[in-house]
Amino acid sequence: MKKALICGISGQDGAYLAQLLLSKGYSVCGTSRDAQISSFQNLMRLGIREQVKLESMALTDFRSVLQILTKIDPDEVYNLAGQSSVGLSFEQPVETLESIATGTLNLLEAIRFLGKPIKLYNAGSSECFGDTGGDPADETTPFRPRSPYGVAKATAFWQVANYREAYGLFACSGILFNHESPLRPERFVTQKIVSAACRIAGGSQEKLLLGNMSIQRDWGWAPEYVEAMYLMLQQDEPDDYAIATGASHRLEDFVATTFAELNLDWREHLIVDESLFRPTDIQLGKGNPTKAGQKLGWQACYQMDDVIRMMILAKAQQGLNVLLEAV
Repeated sequence: MKKALICGISGQDGAYLAQLLLSKGYSVCGTSRDAQISSFQNLMRLGIREQVKLESMALTDFRSVLQILTKIDPDEVYNLAGQSSVGLSFEQPVETLESIATGTLNLLEAIRFLGKPIKLYNAGSSECFGDTGGDPADETTPFRPRSPYGVAKATAFWQVANYREAYGLFACSGILFNHESPLRPERFVTQKIVSAACRIAGGSQEKLLLGNMSIQRDWGWAPEYVEAMYLMLQQDEPDDYAIATGASHRLEDFVATTFAELNLDWREHLIVDESLFRPTDIQLGKGNPTKAGQKLGWQACYQMDDVIRMMILAKAQQGLNVLLEAV
């Protein structure tokens, strides 16, 4: 039985990845900064909370990382931890850089120190690319990050590449474009939109406040994207891959489609709030996943419209469950 260690298991990707690995017969251990007080709600929502071993680990503390790697002795490590909000990174740039870059470095160095054949997956981000002038970004596109989050992810990416080349570690980064699911918290714009639209459809008189409506993003389905993570660590040689649908849509399109699914006119329920504009932002995010298709056999099956419908359906089911519990 293979053993996997998932750093940041309490998040969206960590929970779906744990579910995938369990289905493949893995023994799964997950970490958070304080496993004793964390609720692990996403694991509970997926019904796998009791199947996962949980440990406390501070990625920014090398000793903590080394202790957990020694204790768990994993075959594969998936690094999904760190401050995960682009918007919040402008308010907390130091915390963002330390949690992502220092955390990744500690993992790499601990694996090198132990000298065991541990495979490492690192969660990269399309935020590393910045603006690409409208061209789809792939593994050869230069990085020009436009947020503290993007800078931190770019730093971690090059750390991984350096340890792979200098020390021979099986370490790779998945440069993932935006991927959504019902497990997203409402501080992410897609869940904010879906949740508000569902409440409005249910009679709420609230207004949806959003920032720059003209930005374009490549939105995919998170459960599909964790499959790409798994596939990267099953290859004979480590490499980096861009993971995306290959199609981009404006935020306005995401809003319009969501409200239309609920038979609402988004224009009647939205206010553009300039305070929500970021100091610097990426106008167009679009990925080219050709390499992942050719080498991993991975391709996105779900596009933006599918993602919206599945998120709305999950909200409806969640509401039904609450109603049934009340009865």
